[in-house]
Amino acid sequence: MPIKLWKTGLAFVAMTAGLQAEEVGKVDVDWLGNDIIVEAVADPKVKGVTCHLAYFERGLIDRLQNGNWFEDPSNSSISCRQTGSIEIGDIDRSDEGESVFSERRSIILKSLNVKRIFDEKNQTLIYLAHAREIQNGSAKMAISTVPLYQP
Repeated sequence: MPIKLWKTGLAFVAMTAGLQAEEVGKVDVDWLGNDIIVEAVADPKVKGVTCHLAYFERGLIDRLQNGNWFEDPSNSSISCRQTGSIEIGDIDRSDEGESVFSERRSIILKSLNVKRIFDEKNQTLIYLAHAREIQNGSAKMAISTVPLYQP
């Protein structure tokens, strides 16, 4: 039951970030119940762009064996594509970009974040998936781009 409550908490965090991730795939990777989850996330401020995130979710047996109940690995992968006519809303154009999605990977210490950065010179949206930790920052990241080039 604690795992189900924890997953419900993840859904709540995703919803409070202003958008909802939709699980579109779940791949079993071993007999311990570990899975790779694939979610679709529409950019809330850029109509016509959808990102697909893949991340690792530990199973009950793995959690029991390792004694770490409330944490999943920070590893993730992202791919973003144009899925309709692109309409850019009021987005942050600074080099820091803005967060478009966040999901907890542990109770308080770690989260998976997706930031959007606008490369105005090259007319490209950059989506960066990265782990955010309270201390000992992580170098685990993935990047995807959506060109805005129009002939």
